[in-house]
Amino acid sequence: MKKTILTFGLISSVVSSILMLATVLFLDRIGFDKALIVGYTAIVLSFLLVFFGIRSYRVNLGGGQISFGRALSVGLLITLISCVFYVVTWEIVYFKLMPDFAEKSTNYMMEQVRASGASRQAIDAKLQEMNSMKALYDNPLFNAAITFLEPFPIGLIISLISAAILRRRKPKNRELVVGEPLPNS
Repeated sequence: MKKTILTFGLISSVVSSILMLATVLFLDRIGFDKALIVGYTAIVLSFLLVFFGIRSYRVNLGGGQISFGRALSVGLLITLISCVFYVVTWEIVYFKLMPDFAEKSTNYMMEQVRASGASRQAIDAKLQEMNSMKALYDNPLFNAAITFLEPFPIGLIISLISAAILRRRKPKNRELVVGEPLPNS
């Protein structure tokens, strides 16, 4: 079980980390709106490995059978591994590779508020909110917790769906009654 979970968890981690880095590298070209769409698409793609991990477990370790609970636990463990790597990658990006990310994000948000025709008071309130968020994000523990909450719900949903699709129980042994047709005949 450990080998399957680690294998698929690490593959999912590598996919999510590489796609995050690619998105961040081209952030200036694609813009924040498109980067958000690309980022969540990358998260979904990386979590497709949850489905394949559960299926591999069912085929290789479960003898073709797996309960919903076991499938869900395999999926969630793969998800947790991937989320941890996602967080580590973001911490490196935020604090080392793009220390100006918060400023770029604030500038983008402020442009959006100004373009919407907001009052000066609303603009000032948004700027104060963005500065407060930056102060929170500069705390690595807060940053890690919030970053973990980005991919985890998606991984949870994909784990639930995958467990429901892939569950397969042992057929029940029942006694045959005289005169009853044989199963599968």
